[in-house]
Amino acid sequence: MSKARIITISIISLIAVFSILILVNILVPEKTDENAAQQRQRGQSTTVRVTPVSTGTIEQSVVINGEILARNQVTIYPAVGGRLAEMRYSIGDRVSRGNVVAMVDPSRPGEVFSFNPVLSTVSGTVLNAPFHAGDTVTTQSGIYVVGDLSSLLVETFVPERFVASVRQGMRAVLWVEAIPGEIFNAEVFEVNPVLDPVTRTLRIRLRFINPDPRIKAGMLATINLVTNRKTNIPVVQRMSVINTYGSWIVFVVDENNIARKREVTFGIENEEFLEVLSGVSLGENVVSAGQIFLSDGDSVRVTE
Repeated sequence: MSKARIITISIISLIAVFSILILVNILVPEKTDENAAQQRQRGQSTTVRVTPVSTGTIEQSVVINGEILARNQVTIYPAVGGRLAEMRYSIGDRVSRGNVVAMVDPSRPGEVFSFNPVLSTVSGTVLNAPFHAGDTVTTQSGIYVVGDLSSLLVETFVPERFVASVRQGMRAVLWVEAIPGEIFNAEVFEVNPVLDPVTRTLRIRLRFINPDPRIKAGMLATINLVTNRKTNIPVVQRMSVINTYGSWIVFVVDENNIARKREVTFGIENEEFLEVLSGVSLGENVVSAGQIFLSDGDSVRVTE
């Protein structure tokens, strides 16, 4: 074979190879490039955890301090002033209505009068006796405080900003330092119609739903009063929400594992959950961990 023929065959072969390569590039579907891009993108996906939007219950509450009192508690006053000649009962003693609890000598220098009895107006237990025999008392001196310890109440004062939510029948839980680790249920049964102008608080009283004999009058209680409660509402976890320039956003993961940014509005909230008013729907998967580094349209990898 001549040298010229060999050169001609080589040139024809090279042209054929280049033609085949060009045809392959033209005929391969564009989807191949898309798949490759998706594969590259999956390699850069952000790992996130998602939580579905579900229905739940949200409670708002205020924590305040209160004092446990005897429900029927009365102060006993003398009918006349003078020297307290006799005290017949001590703290913790049981008295009945009509019992003579003390004697007052109304005598003055140069004048002698008979002792005047002080009568109990209620039946109960002596809770306080601030005076002693020999003290001078007036008709405004509370000689005894008598209460019915079989029925206790809790008195507390609600700050003004929560007053609009307070009503009879509201539930609360409380605990006392003397009985650690236990909580007790109570409900509001009395609401003062007037706000205290000095402290800007509203006095309310609660009764125990299940009285416990270990609770004593005079104990201090910490009260968690539920001021608002909604049930069967769509909620999201507080940790899912991001505040950006005054707007609240979440990221929702679609069926293609793409994160979509949503602006949302909320109703009531507590430390853990927020009520969703708009922006997401029940069942949608909201990113609850890893959303800080996301942008709209990012590919994500969902982990448990």
